[in-house]
Amino acid sequence: MKKLLLHSCCAPCSTQVIDLLKKEYNLTVYYYNPNIDTEEEYSHRLAEQKRFCKEVGIDVIEDGHLPSEFLCKVKGLEEEPEGGARCPVCFALRLTKTAQKAKELGFDCFGTTLTVSPHKNAQIINAIGKKIEQTEQIAFLEGNYKKQDGYKKSIEFSKQYNLYRQNYCGCTFAKQQTKEKQENNGANL
Repeated sequence: MKKLLLHSCCAPCSTQVIDLLKKEYNLTVYYYNPNIDTEEEYSHRLAEQKRFCKEVGIDVIEDGHLPSEFLCKVKGLEEEPEGGARCPVCFALRLTKTAQKAKELGFDCFGTTLTVSPHKNAQIINAIGKKIEQTEQIAFLEGNYKKQDGYKKSIEFSKQYNLYRQNYCGCTFAKQQTKEKQENNGANL
């Protein structure tokens, strides 16, 4: 089987993708998410990722919480809505680092769990991945894991494994927008 370094944004999104791909690839999860706003949130998500992967027999590689890398890349895009111009920059940052790590460690290809989310545009993510494939000279595994009830299955896996499910992508800007929406609807984050 080919060795795949799979970028994961969080344990819940990884569940369905890992279940689908582990039949065809020798998987290792790469947890690189400098977009996550606080060390506490980052650590909580990482602990859940490690716990899930341990239960299903998948290794995890992690490079630490480096929010300055994200903030530097998205400077000037702070006011963009979630799904706006800031998100592709964030995707490119995380996928480039994944491709570089995959090459460094001798993987055959790289991919991401990001496309399982209904809040993420798979076409944009896959186009970014294919561009990085060319620049980094390592194959990108395209996917749209929300298809065939992928997102719904990830929710079911999350319940089965009692995983922490966050209600925002991780970045401080999306968190603030989510908080404002909830306050307008009478709820708190």
